[in-house]
Amino acid sequence: MSKAFLDRFLSRSVRQGRLGVVFADGSASTYGTATPGFPEIVLRFTDERVPRDIVMDPRLGAAEAYIEGRLLIEEGDVMGLVSLLRANNPWDKGGDIGKPNPLKRLLNRAAFAAEQINNRVGAKQNVAHHYDIGNDLYALMLDAEHWQYSCAYWPRDDMTLGEAQGAKLAHIAKKLALRAGDSVLDIGCGWGGMAIHLAKHHDVRVIGVTLSEEQAALARERVEAAGVADRVEIRLQDYRDTATTGERFDRIVSVGMFEHVGRAQFETFFEACANLLTDEGVMLLHTIGRMGPPGTTDAFTRKYIFPGGYIPALSETVAASEKFRLIAADVETLRLHYAKTIRQWYANCMANREKIIALYDERFFRMWTFYLAGAATVFEHGSMCNYQIQYVRSRHALPITRDYLLD
Repeated sequence: MSKAFLDRFLSRSVRQGRLGVVFADGSASTYGTATPGFPEIVLRFTDERVPRDIVMDPRLGAAEAYIEGRLLIEEGDVMGLVSLLRANNPWDKGGDIGKPNPLKRLLNRAAFAAEQINNRVGAKQNVAHHYDIGNDLYALMLDAEHWQYSCAYWPRDDMTLGEAQGAKLAHIAKKLALRAGDSVLDIGCGWGGMAIHLAKHHDVRVIGVTLSEEQAALARERVEAAGVADRVEIRLQDYRDTATTGERFDRIVSVGMFEHVGRAQFETFFEACANLLTDEGVMLLHTIGRMGPPGTTDAFTRKYIFPGGYIPALSETVAASEKFRLIAADVETLRLHYAKTIRQWYANCMANREKIIALYDERFFRMWTFYLAGAATVFEHGSMCNYQIQYVRSRHALPITRDYLLD
């Protein structure tokens, strides 16, 4: 029965490009037609449970079957597989690569709601789950210069990953409208790339806060090596605790951190930022976002990648920030920049396959590359984008035109 359901699902889902499936009983089916620009993939299922698992929850079921080695890709790779499915079902044309059955969907929503509480202890545990798995992995995947684990900025297609990440840092710095001597708070500072860039190029003082012990330790080393230790301080601190210190900052920047806040904490986050920002201050929030209405985080991402995380819709982000009289002075939607970035990370991981397996194991490598493939393609064909929202407390804090961004 599950095999018949899966057959109907794939017949509807794959029309362009070809997907071949060899089932555990030796039978085989082919879906779609050869189409220029679309991948051709061949899968083999090693047991009869794989069709059932995929039918119950297409995303988590397929992911776990692949991670466990029960779904084998005999022609093509995981990026091609996910690209094929998403390209046939683009979000902007009403497509979806598959939702769980009603019971699974109800259970997923209940689990998601419980995880969104994200108090201080939970937030630190959630961050450790992803960022404290060891800096060696990120050294093999990210750009070597800036160590940026967030969307790069690609004004030219021929840029290297490092150049595009440098362009992202410069783009954000322009939106902060920095002045010599400004105090800057970097919420979710990662390995210190943003703090180092701002201190080196804009003569400002930066405090970076992170909940990741691995990130904080390496960020401090990188700050020392860059020669900006007199202008950059890295703290292992929750932003909610920073807000209780009585400090105020001329500028606040947060890149790739808001996705970890959790929907229940949106107002807490913006209230803290409003209290930390000076009256004439400027804030730049860079976050993954949904192009549609609010939703939930899928079961695979919650279980394996970002427990407690949630990708916000623009509507709920602005609704939370406006309660604290933060003025959204500028909003930019980066539509394809993250897809280009993640494909570079995926290529780096594939090039370093044996090193990553030596650090962890084959199962981890499959899980990690499945995550990257899903992430890249959801920015190409799904509902995700990046938002850069510039906030001010005073309408007089910035020039009245955007021309200063071109200087």
